[in-house]
Amino acid sequence: MRHRVSGRKLGRNASHRKAMFRNMATSLIRSVTPQEDVVGEPKVAGRIITTVPKAKELRPIVEKLVTLAKKAAIHSAKADQFRTKAERNSEAWNQWRNSEAGRNWVLASAPALALRRQAFAALRDDRAVDILFDVLAPRFADRTGGYTRIVRLSGVRLGDAGERAIIEFTGVRDRVKKARRRAAPAVVETANS
Repeated sequence: MRHRVSGRKLGRNASHRKAMFRNMATSLIRSVTPQEDVVGEPKVAGRIITTVPKAKELRPIVEKLVTLAKKAAIHSAKADQFRTKAERNSEAWNQWRNSEAGRNWVLASAPALALRRQAFAALRDDRAVDILFDVLAPRFADRTGGYTRIVRLSGVRLGDAGERAIIEFTGVRDRVKKARRRAAPAVVETANS
């Protein structure tokens, strides 16, 4: 029995599953800023099509990565107060680097660098990490969760009839609920009034 055992095996061993989810997370994040004139780039930014069980397993992985990026943005903002405008490797930059402000900048930006390295360890892709920290973290800065959505597709996959779904980042094609207007109740005048 597999009571309370989390996660789906998806017909793969552990290393294959880990590699598959790493590739899917990288593909989803890289699809946010597609490159022009590259074969295989997505037609719609910020979404990939997969099966429903894979999408449900991928969702927490991607959301944890976005949370890492948001935490790093907070640390980077704190470190910006110690940053210098001097050009790198110039005399002024070297003086700043050896000063108290330079040391404070290193200490304040170290947690952001550690979080960036954790994201790279999970994704193993420089471009995906850059998109995660430079595009997605500011985009979801004021959102507390729910960075992705899963939308089931009506058609099944040819070959094995697998149920397909789109997993995409929220905030771009969100449906806004329209407020319903109720008709004003008709005033009925009675003969006695």
